[in-house]
Amino acid sequence: MSQTITVTGMILSALPIGEYDKRVVILSRERGKISAFARGARRPNSMLVGTTSPFLFGAFTLYEGRNSYTLQQADIQNYFGELRTDIEAVSYGCYFLEFAEYCTRENNDETEILKLLYQTMRIVVKRSISLPLIRCIFELKMICLEGEAPQVFACAGCGKQEDLHGFSAGRGGMLCPDCARKAADTIPLGQSALYALQFIEGTPVEKLYTFTVSDEVLNQLKRAAKRCVDVYIGHEFRSLAMLEIL
Repeated sequence: MSQTITVTGMILSALPIGEYDKRVVILSRERGKISAFARGARRPNSMLVGTTSPFLFGAFTLYEGRNSYTLQQADIQNYFGELRTDIEAVSYGCYFLEFAEYCTRENNDETEILKLLYQTMRIVVKRSISLPLIRCIFELKMICLEGEAPQVFACAGCGKQEDLHGFSAGRGGMLCPDCARKAADTIPLGQSALYALQFIEGTPVEKLYTFTVSDEVLNQLKRAAKRCVDVYIGHEFRSLAMLEIL
């Protein structure tokens, strides 16, 4: 039976359809990822003009038909307007949106991922920590929320809790020296990088973006995060091309 529902979420992408319409993808708290048609959203006098673009967060009223959703109204609570005036920030933001769109599913509980995405956009605008560090934290936390968290509190090979200096995404996480010798993709990690990994995995989303690291530690985290994305996500994101240029 058709009905009208209201969901809270963020627009992940918006594509033109036909002459005047749009198709928007919303990551919602209530229904997970939703695709909806925004009829007439590209007409200058439409009430949906300015409310159907990526990054917008708010309450969306949808008509739920038998096979699709139609966007009827949007009450935007945060436009993240500051993000749009910074080419570097918007490039990172587009990557985070694409990452979330790829990983989330319809009718799935994506509350924590929506929360992570919102907090990530806030910190990108605020810039209290560097964008490359934000990216590392986002990627690693997303993988954790997807249920693929690497073992960082003990050796993924033997369970030993001391002397963890190597990271192997292929073997499942941190490794002791004996197990590291058996892994082809081991990345050396110092104690500070290990602490950072443990903090990312064990900290609630609301308190995630509260630390900084040295350039050396950041480089180690970047290598670990890239390996995790390659192994656990295994997808090439179009928006990464712009980040590589930057």
